[in-house]
Amino acid sequence: MQKRALLFDIDGTLVDSNDAHVEAWHRAFAAEGHLFGRNEIHAQVGKGADNLVPSLLPDASAEIQARLAEAEGEIFRREFMPQVEPFEGVREVLKRLAGRGHTLVLASSASRAEVEYYVDLLDADGLITGTTSRDDVGHSKPCPDIFTVALDLTGGPAASAIVIGDTPYDVLAARRAGIDAIAVLSGGFEPETLASCRPIAIYENVFDLDRNYDASPITLHQSVDA
Repeated sequence: MQKRALLFDIDGTLVDSNDAHVEAWHRAFAAEGHLFGRNEIHAQVGKGADNLVPSLLPDASAEIQARLAEAEGEIFRREFMPQVEPFEGVREVLKRLAGRGHTLVLASSASRAEVEYYVDLLDADGLITGTTSRDDVGHSKPCPDIFTVALDLTGGPAASAIVIGDTPYDVLAARRAGIDAIAVLSGGFEPETLASCRPIAIYENVFDLDRNYDASPITLHQSVDA
């Protein structure tokens, strides 16, 4: 059975924004007197603020967590988002996948406003079935909520979908939702880090995945290894 539904992460998977988020978080933490290395922050990228902040500041109050999240979002939208570009060929990949009959959903730990911005940036509105953001769920990645809601948009079971993402948290969230995941290296995570979370395949980027479409797990039925 062909995998029909493809649930795409956005940051680091479809658009080149991970380094910008790292810098925005670095500035937000520094403004509160917390100096984390950029590699330390990058290791947490892929989580929403509700999970990222406690990973670095376990004792932070809810007030501080909210303040940091708001600051990062403001810095990112003001300083970096206008410069973010899609990875090369991504729009054409989405168009080919939609033309092959796949249901496409964008599922991100970003805010709804950011997701809507990226839909416009990717010119994807006519190609996708819908989107899920952190504003639509109780908890961001690596909790399964975002992919569970995204799966509901496809109308199919978990076994008929594949998540495609660039961080360990995409893979973990997918597995917790009972969905297979393909990892891509475009977000800057090491292959070993991604492999440790047990994706069903790893590719350089979504263009590489599309180029190897006929031999990829997208075209093959894979039982979900829960």
